Amino acid sequence: MKSHCKGKVFLIGAGPGHPKLITLRAIECIRDAEVIIYDYLANQKFLQYAKKGCEIIYAGKTSVHHTLHQSEINQILIDKARAGKIVVRLKGGDPLLYGRGGEEAEGLFAEKIPFEIVPGIPAATAIAAYAGIPLTHRDCASTVAFVTGHEGAGKSGPPVDWEKISTGVGTIVIYMGIGNLKENTRKLMAHGRAPGTPVALVRWGTTPEQEILIGTLADIYEKARATNFKAPAIMIVSETVRLHEKLHWTKQLPLFGRRIALTRERENAGLFSKELERQGAVIYYLPAISIFPPEDFETIDRAIAEIESFDWLIFTSANAVRYFLDRLIKEGRDVRDLKGLQICTVGTSTARSLKTRGIRADLIPEEFTGEGVVAALLKEGEIPGKRVLIPRAEKAREVIPEALRKAGAEVVVATVYRNVTPEIDPQALQEILINRKADLIVFTSPSNIKNFLRSVEKEGLQEILSEIKIACIGPVTAAAAKAAGLSVVIEPEESTLESVSEAIQEYFGAIRSKPHI
Repeated sequence: MKSHCKGKVFLIGAGPGHPKLITLRAIECIRDAEVIIYDYLANQKFLQYAKKGCEIIYAGKTSVHHTLHQSEINQILIDKARAGKIVVRLKGGDPLLYGRGGEEAEGLFAEKIPFEIVPGIPAATAIAAYAGIPLTHRDCASTVAFVTGHEGAGKSGPPVDWEKISTGVGTIVIYMGIGNLKENTRKLMAHGRAPGTPVALVRWGTTPEQEILIGTLADIYEKARATNFKAPAIMIVSETVRLHEKLHWTKQLPLFGRRIALTRERENAGLFSKELERQGAVIYYLPAISIFPPEDFETIDRAIAEIESFDWLIFTSANAVRYFLDRLIKEGRDVRDLKGLQICTVGTSTARSLKTRGIRADLIPEEFTGEGVVAALLKEGEIPGKRVLIPRAEKAREVIPEALRKAGAEVVVATVYRNVTPEIDPQALQEILINRKADLIVFTSPSNIKNFLRSVEKEGLQEILSEIKIACIGPVTAAAAKAAGLSVVIEPEESTLESVSEAIQEYFGAIRSKPHI
């Protein structure tokens, strides 16, 4: 992809701000980038796709502050490309719709720098959709105009023709219009648009910060002033705004606008994180534990070699299932070699993980804990003299093996994976706890909590953490969280991620009467 003599610039539209409303082509370019220059309106979550060592440059511009002026941005694009770099210019919305992408592309063309324009979902169309406001409708709006609401004194090109726009278009979408809101509404009414025309202001649309203010041309300015409604926002002037109450579908999502931090790795969050996102939540990852294979396979390999000698196989987690079966296959065996073994899993999630590999659990205790496993196995009887294999993490509670040995079983504990404590990125920690103000943090084990607190204390964020609500997967984890002084508000009876997900939805649904957006 990289040229021998010079690089290439990708002018990319990052969409309206929602982390999932970005194109596959945009993500592909971000992953290949050696330099990323991003804007104020481009969601920082997109930077997670950048490869290690990628140079990140913030070029955010607001109405009152420019980190870098446009001429400086243009020069950086040219200089980095000339140095042979693959450069991504990441913009909110679409780069050619009030994104100055055209200006930047002209500058690159003049300097003979190769470039590609990657379209993005325009902010106006996405934000209107998330607000439940059609931009066109057969009954009341057949045309749409996109207008800049911020015309500087030194602007080049023709000014907005308010006389023609005011009555000649069904729906008017005004970008960057909050600063000139009073003047823009006056111009529209002065040129014939009815004072009673419905108006919607949508701030940070599609994101957790989304705010919607409904009014008319005659009163929207006073309403915005009274509520201290701030930029960045889009203004929609149309009869279709009347459909907002009927079509505002995000209100039906129990978690829309909620920020939830998971303390496990993205690849291990699986269906749990997807379900929370499906209900409207924005997920952040602050992994306090990383999973790695064991340093020594001797014990598990010996157990696999004599797998036929075991009577029971106990899985305490989905990770145990994954790493054990992967090792089984690596050792030249497969699931047929488990014939005759009784298999027990701690919880339905672990059983489901097992089932995806073509194996059905024989026993799932009613209580999804180590104590529950012991009680269920003892109830089955015939434990004395039985041989039990427990593939698990390197460090884990000894409740099951100790109790089964006491009951007369021969127990082999074999490490199939290690929980390693990673360094939580201090910047990410502060961003999510302070700037993003996470509504909830989910913990799945006591070690999860211990490792997380270590990073929090190192950054001096204990007071901030104490104010954030906590969800725990079960009583053991909840007890550890409470002992650490954390505010545990979600502790389902069943120790499964499915139960945690349901409890999270119920919790935020119960306080829906106090709107977050």
